[in-house]
Amino acid sequence: MKKIVIITGGTSGIGLATAKKFLSQNYNCVIVGRDEKKFRDLKINDNRLKFISADVGNVESCNRVVSETVKIFGGVDTLINCAGIYVEGAINFVQKKTFDEVFNTNVKGTFFMCKAVVDELIKTRGTIVNVASDAGVHGNYFCALYAASKGAVIAFTKSLALELASLNVRVNCVAPADIWTPLTQRQLEISGESVDDLAKLYPLGRIGTAEEVAESIYFLASEYSSFITGEILNVNGGLC
Repeated sequence: MKKIVIITGGTSGIGLATAKKFLSQNYNCVIVGRDEKKFRDLKINDNRLKFISADVGNVESCNRVVSETVKIFGGVDTLINCAGIYVEGAINFVQKKTFDEVFNTNVKGTFFMCKAVVDELIKTRGTIVNVASDAGVHGNYFCALYAASKGAVIAFTKSLALELASLNVRVNCVAPADIWTPLTQRQLEISGESVDDLAKLYPLGRIGTAEEVAESIYFLASEYSSFITGEILNVNGGLC
């Protein structure tokens, strides 16, 4: 029987690479996103792949994603919380609206997607992988809001892993540094930096790829990591 994975934020970047990885491992896959057109534009013709339009910052939407997934595929084995909003800027310029948007998606969305899916994962002895950031581990300059949200995801992951361990549900997290995605491309265009400028920061001499993060996510979700829970896996090219 095929396993079933839900991936939030799955229409681009790390989320899309993760969906492709799970499909390559013969999973049934549900991608969650706000923009159905963005999904259609991917033109992935695979009956194992379904799209559910939802805003994970809305609690009712999180519950609906899980119930629709169960209706389509019969259950859930894995949840990947990849939906996220990234912002930069000094604290003096952060508005309440921006704060709410970032925490609604990055923290509230992660929390309530986990809450919505727990009962299904208990049935399947399933797994959760949350996507945080190196900013949540050590903080980043002019990035306090985003770092705070991802730091919350890291603490939540560790706590939930302890809570669900006796129920045979594993919860882990990846913390990527700079990864080559459409978001990173836009950041560089705005800042005027080049990818080579970023690469100089890393001991491995380059930034990561979405596919490399996807491999790490799959490892944590799979039986290859069956004795690992509450772990924060840094995918950061050696960056301290």
